[in-house]
Amino acid sequence: MADLLSRWHTALAEQSPVAVATVIQGPEGYLGGKVLVFPEDHTGTAGNAELDKAVVETARGLLEGGRTETVHLGPRGQRRMEDVTVFIQSFAPPPKMYVFGAIDFASAVARAGKFMGYRVIVCDARAVFATRERFPSADEIVVAWPDEFLKTAEVDGRSVIAVLTHDPKFDVPVLKEALETPAGYIGAMGSRRTHDNRTARLKEEGVTDEQLARISSPIGLDIGARTPEETAIAIAAEIVALRTGHSGGRLAERSGPIHSVAADARASGESAR
Repeated sequence: MADLLSRWHTALAEQSPVAVATVIQGPEGYLGGKVLVFPEDHTGTAGNAELDKAVVETARGLLEGGRTETVHLGPRGQRRMEDVTVFIQSFAPPPKMYVFGAIDFASAVARAGKFMGYRVIVCDARAVFATRERFPSADEIVVAWPDEFLKTAEVDGRSVIAVLTHDPKFDVPVLKEALETPAGYIGAMGSRRTHDNRTARLKEEGVTDEQLARISSPIGLDIGARTPEETAIAIAAEIVALRTGHSGGRLAERSGPIHSVAADARASGESAR
């Protein structure tokens, strides 16, 4: 317990993301159990290895969005049981989603991002489009050249950068700047022809093939999306799939466990084999 408290205090002092899971109701021997959960590590126990695995996986999902919740599980981590009640408190600011390009599709992406728990920042150089009326769900609306704004924006590994401008004079400079950040997701809207032209321009700017591989373009999963709302769902799904290491295919067509080996290994704090 002393080590857990020490690591918790250190994380808070360093403003590092951390979640504390506490068993507040359950069988004898479980009550009061604590698990300290980091993005890549954990310490403590809720009672047993199976329960710890479920608690850590749930806590990491909440930590991604900086959310705090009470969850109910079985004594061995079963998802549809309520024998054990765990209070999970996240100590992390919500991850940021930067949406560049104040178009109709951007409004839908902003709504989806807000629903997913992101702090949504919409940026466009054109003041006539970047308005509160057009983006009521955004946390912040910035009128500035996207690449200039991104140079000073706070971006970390949880951040999402969605470039929806569909205009070379905007998207090439901002994508080049985005590739200098540790953002966990960088996506760009456009047809395959637009993507090819944009790629050629970025290479002329000195961007390497390895860097270009970080860009999800055309943006989103292949679900046949056409409307802004459908496209926002496709983008949101791709963000989740990339973060969790899943392919985005249909669960009905897969065999075996729903969660990947890599995800389960991360949840248990072990390396995938």
